[in-house]
Amino acid sequence: MPTPSQMLQAIVLSQWLSNCYRPIYLFRYDEERQEIFIVAGEEENIEITIYTDGKWRYEIV
Repeated sequence: MPTPSQMLQAIVLSQWLSNCYRPIYLFRYDEERQEIFIVAGEEENIEITIYTDGKWRYEIV
């Protein structure tokens, strides 16, 4: 189960992507790694990882 920090950060980032009209293609919680992973963008080129403490990183591929 995601931590409260992860859930809040996921909502904030999802809203930010939506406000910028960026489609979200994948939203997944990896139980093994305990991370939320989001793939977004017109070309599915934005990858966001949200860690258990709510900190996140992104990569544009």
